[in-house]
Amino acid sequence: MTGAAGGGGGRGSSRRAAAGKEGGRSRSAQPRAAGGGGSGGGSEEEEQEQQRDGGSLFLVNKSGFPMDGQTWERMWRHVERVHPDGGAVAAAIRSAARLARPSVPPVPNYKLSMSIPEWLQAIQTYMKMLQYNHTGTQFFEIRKTRPLSGLMETAKEMTRESLPIKCLEAVILGIYLTNGQPSVERFPISFKTHFSGNYFHHVVLGIYCNGRYGSLGMSRRSDLMDKPLTFRTLSDLIFEFEDSYKKYLHSVKKVKIGLYVPHEPHSFQPIEWKQLVLNVSKMMRTEVRKELEKFARDMRMKVGLCMWVLGSGGSCALSHPAEMGLALCQQADPSHADIRCAGSELASVSVLLPQDLVCFQALMAVYLKDLPFSRGNT
Repeated sequence: MTGAAGGGGGRGSSRRAAAGKEGGRSRSAQPRAAGGGGSGGGSEEEEQEQQRDGGSLFLVNKSGFPMDGQTWERMWRHVERVHPDGGAVAAAIRSAARLARPSVPPVPNYKLSMSIPEWLQAIQTYMKMLQYNHTGTQFFEIRKTRPLSGLMETAKEMTRESLPIKCLEAVILGIYLTNGQPSVERFPISFKTHFSGNYFHHVVLGIYCNGRYGSLGMSRRSDLMDKPLTFRTLSDLIFEFEDSYKKYLHSVKKVKIGLYVPHEPHSFQPIEWKQLVLNVSKMMRTEVRKELEKFARDMRMKVGLCMWVLGSGGSCALSHPAEMGLALCQQADPSHADIRCAGSELASVSVLLPQDLVCFQALMAVYLKDLPFSRGNT
């Protein structure tokens, strides 16, 4: 029962082409296994795991559009295997003389009169109009280690092709459509669940804005995708998903939270998919809440820190705290413009952030006197 999300498509013709030749392009919505931070890269074992979800093969279209014949035939063979009337259904569709023209939903446009919750709802409505992809083949290939700029190009392709999507595609599309709203912080939330002897993976796009949390996404289940921007804490949002999973007799094994995604669509940085990994099945809820709130607090502090750097004329890459710390060090003391702060000390910087930024600037000037520097080290 993995959630899914999806692609978009070229106005009419592209969707018809894929309706006649659909395949799957991306990996499963599953995050990388275990371990703290880091971006989306993974081992060969993880790559193989991503080809299966819930005991079923996870097929991906890697041929682009129009799909090649091999991917097209593979998709139909999969339908014949898994659908109760697979052979008859496939034959009826493929031999039909005329098929209804698929609808092509318009890409939502932000209006100044819209509130943030209204805009998020417009994005989610658009995803629902694309529909969830039940073919068993993901149409758009999403490589988690790919730079953000490349993933945004894939998101544009989704809007052109206007095809059904799965959960991982929905996360990328959600990032693309919210790029113009700097007050909206976006971060990936991944779930690993267990049901009837099988493991399932799902991912949604967490949202933080004006002190409230919510989510965007796609799933077979309506309560495992978007959540309203009403949750006061990150743990409240995660527990809401956990309670929703219980309705389907799924037990949540792991939750992975990524870093905030930069609003720079041309960034060459990859998305950080699993900065925090919690084995929730082995933890009490009080422990889970404590870890989630500490992580959420650190992320909010980094946002404030980043805003100070930017406001002072510096540059800030929120996805990479080390680079943000470097920008902070250089901004606090321009004489260090060609020097990198020692990586082991960067974690201490965020701890020293008082509410008064003027005080913080003075504090940093003092702190930097004893902060070790090294050329070329991060």
